[in-house]
Amino acid sequence: MAAAEGAGRGARGTGEWARHWQYAELPGLDLLRAHYVRHTFPRHAHDGYVIAAVTGGVEEIGLPGGVVRAGPGSVVLINPEVPHSARAGVPEGWAYATLYPTRELIAEVAAETGAPGGTPGFTPDMVIDPQAARMITEVHRAAEAGNPLAADTLLRGVVARMLQRHAAPLPARGATAAGPSDAERARDVLEARMCEPPSLEQLAASLGTSPFALLRAFRERYGMPPHTWLTDARVRRARVLLEAGTPPAEAALAVGFTDQPHLNRHFTRIVGVPPGAYRRGRTGAS
Repeated sequence: MAAAEGAGRGARGTGEWARHWQYAELPGLDLLRAHYVRHTFPRHAHDGYVIAAVTGGVEEIGLPGGVVRAGPGSVVLINPEVPHSARAGVPEGWAYATLYPTRELIAEVAAETGAPGGTPGFTPDMVIDPQAARMITEVHRAAEAGNPLAADTLLRGVVARMLQRHAAPLPARGATAAGPSDAERARDVLEARMCEPPSLEQLAASLGTSPFALLRAFRERYGMPPHTWLTDARVRRARVLLEAGTPPAEAALAVGFTDQPHLNRHFTRIVGVPPGAYRRGRTGAS
């Protein structure tokens, strides 16, 4: 989200800073605390959930249902694979503390608290809940202070609160019609050929459909065109490689970017910190 310093903090002279990291005592969770002014997140999606407390300014989140404006005391809730974008809603930007729990962590807490069966999903995109927002920021403070008991207690408490108040089982996907089926098959091809993707025309021909029909089906299924989805998927795979200690230059080539600057540009736009800072926040590498 900004130029890196240490484990991901940007130069404060720019007015922007960010730290995106993992605390070893909280498995299944990514942590992001940041202040953004000029940075904008392009449309992307996450494998897991987003639970974000806005602590200053206003964040504008572009979601399938429209734009949501979140200010202090609000909590943004985004389910897995939901495409969204984000930008500042006021000139001074926005600050927030974000939790990125995996599906497994959410399912574990849901089971412990007796939530209804099925995969849990948040029903509102945003709620006004100052107490929950404080709990989220306190998860960050406890993790940063190296207090695993407090961090885990607060994390499970706020996740349970959100699930009990604002979640319901996600609807099961029905039988796929021709359009969604083509989109899912196209996604499989792009994942398998990430470094050498076909053109839209070649992809459509291999699936026995037309380019425009495939483009329409893909947008409807994933909320973005195939080339945008592919960039997002490359960044997601690069994150896995960086977490394993792969140098950014090697990760860039492994996922299909032309070079490290190409990875840097897209990674920073989507994740919010440069790949080197992201890697240091997880491996402690210099």
